[in-house]
Amino acid sequence: MQPLHGVKILDFSTLLPGPMCTLLLADAGADVIKIERPEGDDMRAYAPKLGEDSVNFSLLNRGKKSIIANLKDLLTREKIEALIREADVIVEQFRPGVMDRLGLGFEQVHVLNPKLVYCSITGFGQTGPYSQIAAHDMNYQAKTGMVGLGAGADGAPQVPPVLVADLAAGAYPAVMNILLGLRQRDLTGEGCHLDVSMADNLFPLMYWGLGHGWAANLWPKAGDELLTGGSPRYQIYQTSDLKYLSAAPLEDKFWKRFLELIGAPELIDLEQPTLVKASIARIIAAHPAAHWTTLFEGQDVCVAEIVTLEQATQDKHFQERGVFKRQLKTSSGKVLSALPTPLCSPFLSPDTMATSPSLGQHTDDLL
Repeated sequence: MQPLHGVKILDFSTLLPGPMCTLLLADAGADVIKIERPEGDDMRAYAPKLGEDSVNFSLLNRGKKSIIANLKDLLTREKIEALIREADVIVEQFRPGVMDRLGLGFEQVHVLNPKLVYCSITGFGQTGPYSQIAAHDMNYQAKTGMVGLGAGADGAPQVPPVLVADLAAGAYPAVMNILLGLRQRDLTGEGCHLDVSMADNLFPLMYWGLGHGWAANLWPKAGDELLTGGSPRYQIYQTSDLKYLSAAPLEDKFWKRFLELIGAPELIDLEQPTLVKASIARIIAAHPAAHWTTLFEGQDVCVAEIVTLEQATQDKHFQERGVFKRQLKTSSGKVLSALPTPLCSPFLSPDTMATSPSLGQHTDDLL
């Protein structure tokens, strides 16, 4: 039996943070009911499409049920309230106040179901001067100083390649707090309202910068710190065939071996980071990537070639571990690899095929 077997979740969210959160919960055995407006989740229309729906929607919503509901319609809302009385968790990511105006805010549904764990995922939280501001992932990263730490060689900040706020600061903390909320309910019999702010939750990811700033007033600068490009021990070097190596021999034992292998042991005691970086860059640039990967193979030097996402999915390590072995069948019958989730195997269903729902597929059954 999976750990969340029997847990019923009503998912009012759209796009990414909420759906990723409920995907993880569904993978752990929860019964997730996705409540969509008549035109459906916006992500259904994204490109590329795989049948009727976008591949993005299918990846994030496998294993869930879909019902259509106009939440402004009184009769429909009464039917939703019947589901709320039976539910364990609600997940929503509207701006603060929207669910209240629909008659489905925490205080309102708490009367219907005092044991309900109610999770609100927003950009800036339920309170504060920014709570009603429209924003997306990059904006949250910008407001918290994260984008500012990732400047390129020209000093200009770069567009973040990963939706860190939506995922690492939104979906994942939501899952963690929902599980804590369910555990607390086991102890007290009472539900609770979870205020998950993506912007707030970005700060723990920059713990080292906060520590340096608070302890010594050494607030980190882009391209200037140990982990932002200032050190030759944590650096990207280009090879002669215009590929790149990520070199992270931070500890002395790794650093010493790295310098020995590239033929520059004399650099170990040189206290001039800029000069050391330039020297190593010249050495790495003299040979193709294959030369270096062969040289470093089996050595403890913390070096890896930078590959594309496509190459990574085909890597023998991830293939052997079965990272992409689970499959997804879309509502149109198309089959592709399912999105891996960070759940350990004991918590996953032995069924390696899951299906994403068509719009409103379960409306008649559930309403």
